[in-house]
Amino acid sequence: MTTTTILLIILSLVVAGGLSFYQYLYKAKNKSQVNLFLAFLRFGSIFLILLLLINPIITKNTLEIVKTPLAIVVDNSSSVSFLNAKEKALELYKKISSNTAIQDKFDVQSYQFDTDFEPASTFNFKGTQTNLEVIAKNLKSINRNVIFPTVIITDGNQTSGNDYVYSFDAANKVYPVILGDTTKLFDLKINQLNVNKYAFYKNKFPVEVFLQYSGTKNISANFSVTQGNSVVSKQSISFSPSKKTAILNLLLPANRVGLQVFKASITSREKEKNVFNNTKNFAVEVIDQKTNVAIISAINHPDIAALKRAIETNAQRKITIVKPNDIKSLQDYNVLILYQPNGEFKSVFDTAKLAGINTFIITGNNTDFNFLNQNQSSLTFKMSGQKEDYLSVFSSQFNLFAIDNIGFENFPPLQNPFGNVTANGNVSVLLSSKIRNIDTNSPLLAFTENPGKRSAFLLGENSWKWRLQSHIDNQSFAKFDIFIDKIIQFLASNNSKKSLVVEHESFYNSGEAIEISAQYFNKNYEFDEKARLTIAVTNTKTKQTKNYDLLKGNNSYTVNLDGFSAGSYNFSVKELNSKTTYSSHFEILDFDIEKQFVNPDVEKLSQLALETQGKEYYPDQADVLIKSLLENEEYKSIQKNNMTKMPLIDWVWLLVLISILLATEWFVRKYNGLL
Repeated sequence: MTTTTILLIILSLVVAGGLSFYQYLYKAKNKSQVNLFLAFLRFGSIFLILLLLINPIITKNTLEIVKTPLAIVVDNSSSVSFLNAKEKALELYKKISSNTAIQDKFDVQSYQFDTDFEPASTFNFKGTQTNLEVIAKNLKSINRNVIFPTVIITDGNQTSGNDYVYSFDAANKVYPVILGDTTKLFDLKINQLNVNKYAFYKNKFPVEVFLQYSGTKNISANFSVTQGNSVVSKQSISFSPSKKTAILNLLLPANRVGLQVFKASITSREKEKNVFNNTKNFAVEVIDQKTNVAIISAINHPDIAALKRAIETNAQRKITIVKPNDIKSLQDYNVLILYQPNGEFKSVFDTAKLAGINTFIITGNNTDFNFLNQNQSSLTFKMSGQKEDYLSVFSSQFNLFAIDNIGFENFPPLQNPFGNVTANGNVSVLLSSKIRNIDTNSPLLAFTENPGKRSAFLLGENSWKWRLQSHIDNQSFAKFDIFIDKIIQFLASNNSKKSLVVEHESFYNSGEAIEISAQYFNKNYEFDEKARLTIAVTNTKTKQTKNYDLLKGNNSYTVNLDGFSAGSYNFSVKELNSKTTYSSHFEILDFDIEKQFVNPDVEKLSQLALETQGKEYYPDQADVLIKSLLENEEYKSIQKNNMTKMPLIDWVWLLVLISILLATEWFVRKYNGLL
C-alpha cells in the first residue's frame, strides 16, 4: 500500500469523525447515549463511503519455483509386448518417473503413444499402430517456448505417420531408451506386397512382392501364393549375407468374379523366432466388365493426354483416342468424350443419340457452338469470338453423386470464348464460373440426367493445368484422378439415381480404420439432413450381428467399425423413415503390422538422438540416463516472482455494511423522534 493511500485513509478518518461530531455532539444540549450511538453510526457510514472511493490496493509477492518439464513417453503398441519387452518397459518407466532426485529437479510429465498421444501412468501395450511423429507434434504444443528433455521408451518400429527422425525440435534433446533384443536373428520377411484393388475376369493381374532376409549364411527359401487349398504360384529364392532382398513380379489369373482372397508365404528349413511376417494376405476384386471410353477429337491438345492418364489410373477403364471421321463402331464404347466438337462430329452425335451412349462434352476455343446448339438441347450457347479465362466455384449443394472439393477455387482458369450459357431443363451444376472476382452465374462443369441418357459438360480447355496444380498441392495426382473417375462412373451407368448411396471398400486389413459413409436424398434429390440411418453388420461365420447408428457429418453420414476381428462380413444400411436399404459385404484380412518386427529399429532411434543432440540408451543403462539428466546444467529450475494486486476490502460487502449503518441510523432517529 502506498504512502498516499495511507494518508488518504487517515484523512478519511478525520473527515468522518469531524462530520459525525459536528452533526450529533457539537452544541448538543444533552450528550445522551443515543446521540453517541448515532454519531458512531454516522462516522462509520461516512468513513466507509470515503474508503470505497479511495479503494486501497494491497500488493502481495509470492515466490514460485518453476521446474524444467521432463517428458517420459512410453510406447504402448503391441510390438513392445511381442518383443518380450513389456515388463522391462514398465520397470524403466517406474524407475525414472519415481526417482526422488528426478522429481526434485524436473516437472515429470508421463505420456503414452501408439496411434495417438495422451497423458498416462498405466499402460496395456495393446496399440494396433505405432506413430512416433505424434510425440513431436504434441510436445511442441504442450511445452511451448521451453527447453526440455524427452525420454522415449520404445522399440522405434513405426507403422504409421511421417518419418519421426526430423519431426522433433532440434533444440530439445531426445533420449531414446531402446527396447527389445538387438541381436540380429535369422528371419525371412515379406516386407511389402503391391497389388491393384481390381482385376478383370479372364485376365491376369500383376503382383509385386518385396522379400527381406536377415542372417549370416546362404539359404534357399520357397515363396508361394495360395487361394484356399490351391497353389496359384510357387518359386524358389536364394539369399546370402550379400543378397538380403529380392523382388518378385508375378502375374496371377483372375478366374472367378468377385472378391478373391490370396495368401503369400515364404518358408525355409531354418527355424525362425518370428513367423508372423512370413505370410501376408491380400485381396483383389475381380470384375467381369471393363468400361470402354472413347476420346473423340479433331485436334491435338494436352487435355487429351491428361484425361487419358487420369481415367486409366482406374484399371476398370480403357481409353481409345480417335478422330471423328475415323471411328467405326460407337457401340463398342460405354462413354464418349467429345473434345471441342465441330461439324465433323455430326455422325458421332447422331449415332450416339440413337445408341443411347452417354457423352462428356468439353468445349474450348476451337468449338463450333452453333453446331453444338443444333445437336444438343441441355445448354444454349451465345458466344463471341473473344477468348476469356474462367475460374471455378464449387457448389456444395451438388448431389448427383458424392464429390469433395479438391481445391477447385485454387485451380488455374479454363479458357473458353466469352458469352452467355443458359441451362435448359434439369441441369445439375457442380462448378460455376467467374471472371476474376465476378460471378457469371453460368455453369463451368454441369451434368444432365434424363431417362436413358446422361451427359456432362466442361466449358473450357486447359484442364491439364488442373491436374498439374492438384499434384503441386497434394504431391499426387490421386485427388484429381478420382474426381475424373467419378465423372466417368456417373456416365458409365444409366441407372436412375438412388436415394441411398453407400461408399465402402471391399476389404480392409486388421488394425486399419474401417469407415462406411452414406448419403440419403429426398424425393427432390436433395441431401436429407433429417435422415435416420442405421447399419447391421453380420459375421458370416459366427452369424453374430451388431447394430450401429450412422452419425451425420458434412453432406454424409458415417460409422466407424474399428475393432472388428478378421473375417467376412455382410452389412445392411437402412433409412428408418423410408425403409430404404442397401446391402453389401466386406472382408477384414488377418494382418497385424505390429508383429512384423524381430528387432528394434536401433538405427533410426540413434539417428533421432543424434539430430537432437541427445543420446540413445538401453534398458540396463537406466542409472546412467538418470545421472546424465541430473548432471545436465541446461535444465535448471527458475525462481519466479508472482505479484498480485487485490482490493483491501471487498466493495460488495462494503456497500452492504454502508446500507446497514445508514438504515440503522434512520430507524434510531425515527424511534427517538429526531426526524
